[in-house]
Amino acid sequence: MMVPAALLLLGALTAVFAPRLLARAEWPEREPVVALWVWQCVVGAVLLSFALSMLLSAAAAWLAVRGPLFAKAPHGVVDAYALGPTGGPWAAGTALALAGGGLWTGARLTREVLRARARRRARGAELLVRAPLLPGEDPAGARLVVLEGTRPDAWWLPGAAPQLVVTTAALGRLKGSQLDAVLAHEQGHAQARHDWLLHCSRALAGGFPQVPVFAAFEAEMHRLVELAADDVASRRFGRLTIALALVGLNEDRGVFGPYPSPQPHVSERVRRLLSAAPRLSAGRRLRLTALATLLPAVPLAVALTPGLSALT
Repeated sequence: MMVPAALLLLGALTAVFAPRLLARAEWPEREPVVALWVWQCVVGAVLLSFALSMLLSAAAAWLAVRGPLFAKAPHGVVDAYALGPTGGPWAAGTALALAGGGLWTGARLTREVLRARARRRARGAELLVRAPLLPGEDPAGARLVVLEGTRPDAWWLPGAAPQLVVTTAALGRLKGSQLDAVLAHEQGHAQARHDWLLHCSRALAGGFPQVPVFAAFEAEMHRLVELAADDVASRRFGRLTIALALVGLNEDRGVFGPYPSPQPHVSERVRRLLSAAPRLSAGRRLRLTALATLLPAVPLAVALTPGLSALT
């Protein structure tokens, strides 16, 4: 039972300390795309640690699981894991608790996706009422929809037929290439499928609100996807253009005032764009990406080391 316990401990330590280390780092704001990948690898490593611990705990507790799992392995491999005849008093409880967590995660993710689809269908139906298709317009094609509205706003409605929505107030507020920069920002969300990252992070944080890594994962996904989309737009139209567009869309919402704002990330995004901090070097970006990619390999190595050692 040492390997399942080690995997459980590895997952718990990663869930507690990884968010703290990433919160202290300054580079994620300069490289949001790399930071998104690092966060996904961290969460993947935590989930993989728990999944492997569940599998080996179940193998220790029940011969019906152990037999198929080690069916083709030499006898020495099974002995290397020291599972014991019954796996000890904690094996069954650990396996059941982790399996329950896995089922709960799947249920939360399914619920989140279904709710998002329902919201998307409702908003799509509302758009068709307010802005019906023109004669000859392809209903399955991407649309740019202009809605009458006194509040400047723009958003991307994902789906099989994605739609970019802009209000008339936004058209009047944005000058020059600022509207093009906003459109590029929203297209950056759609091309990178940021909606799926938000669904997964929301499901994990909602299902396990007391787990630090999942709560931080949700908060950082909301922030980093916006920074990444800002960078997509700024590479095409410049940092000043997208910063002025953000100010134009949000200056009436109180996000730049002296009091706490319900959207604090907007002022932070404008400050970041105007400060124009240089990107990391290509070598450092590559090293960070490679190190993050190796994180899920750590629980795999812990799980496979006893068996491989027995073979050698």
